[in-house]
Amino acid sequence: MEQKTDVLIIGGGIIGVSCAYELSTQGVNVTLIDKGEIGFGCSYGNAGWVTPCFAMPLPMPGMLLKSIGWLMDPDSPLYIQPRLSPTLCSWLFRFLRSMNKPLMLQSIKSLVELSKHSLEAYGELNNKFPDAFAFKQKGLLMVSQTQAGVDAAEEERELVASHDIPGKSLNGSQIRELEPAIVSDVKGGVYFPGEAHLEPLAAVQTLMNAALQNGVKFIPKTEVYDFVIGDGKISEIHTTKGSFKADRFVLATGSWSPKLANALKLNIPVLGGKGYALIVKPLRIQPQIPLMLVERKIAVTPRGNSLRLAGTLELVGPNDDSITPRRVQAIISGSQKFLSLPEKPEILELWRGLRPCTPDGVPVIGYSSSISNLLISAGHQMLGLQSAPGSARLATDLLMNKTPKFDPYPFRASRF
Repeated sequence: MEQKTDVLIIGGGIIGVSCAYELSTQGVNVTLIDKGEIGFGCSYGNAGWVTPCFAMPLPMPGMLLKSIGWLMDPDSPLYIQPRLSPTLCSWLFRFLRSMNKPLMLQSIKSLVELSKHSLEAYGELNNKFPDAFAFKQKGLLMVSQTQAGVDAAEEERELVASHDIPGKSLNGSQIRELEPAIVSDVKGGVYFPGEAHLEPLAAVQTLMNAALQNGVKFIPKTEVYDFVIGDGKISEIHTTKGSFKADRFVLATGSWSPKLANALKLNIPVLGGKGYALIVKPLRIQPQIPLMLVERKIAVTPRGNSLRLAGTLELVGPNDDSITPRRVQAIISGSQKFLSLPEKPEILELWRGLRPCTPDGVPVIGYSSSISNLLISAGHQMLGLQSAPGSARLATDLLMNKTPKFDPYPFRASRF
């Protein structure tokens, strides 16, 4: 069976679904396919934060010395699985080269713009579909037990303050007054009052339902296995559910992008950073505000009848979905140093997945330099949910030959 559409999107996570929705509001005929169920990839295990204050690229200046201590420590916030891999060596070289202040400042500016637009867009979506995805704008609280952690939080506050993201410095007693769930002594931190959180899967499903109303066709469990290319364009793709033709194609496949890129003879240097998310029973004193436990790099998100704990980044080989017990325990132990988490908490659900990381910490959003009708939107590291509507707006502007709302240059595919 052969099917035809204006735009075919490959990838049914928050990035692809947001793009489908945005295009549908412009009257474009869109079909989206995914090799699994829509929204059940990395989008499912997201911490649920929409926090422009955390629009930071992964490679930050000064991170090199920290990284050296972290890289070989399986309990650290960032761990690189030792292996002989030309791909990993190339990625790490670019990663280290990206640790400079000018690039960091440009990256923050670009990521903040996408994130601020996304926060506004989620608010508008919540107005259209009240309570559909548990959108709450209660802010975000960074808490630290050490002066080094306080200094790191202050540095982030200063970096985003110039982009009109307000943050308030707090001492330990002020933090415990604002969030009584903090049961240990803390040195201080920063409160960002304008940030939001939501339920990730519900957000994907809300966007999907809105796109369906606009005529978008979603086809799950559909795997691409071949591309037909001629005259520098994709004319057709072959999938496990037939062939598809389109005028333009969007590759929004997260950590799976390099595999499809190889088939297209493209270079998309995305590595999978394995992250974990635990859903546990609500605590004796349940947090009301999302928390970043600075030293441990653990994200704590309150939910209606549970608590989500997310963290760690483990750069692993392709398709590595194994569970490392030490990484899970590191999240539990780190959380216990701040919250009333039981010694052996009851884990209702344990998720792990590969977050798509580019070496410079900025997603690729732009046309391929060698395939003229292919737009790539991939490599959003830990900011997929947070930046999805903004990424979709940029992708849609490019696909429709409109003047982009955001500067497309930092996201260009040709930089790799």
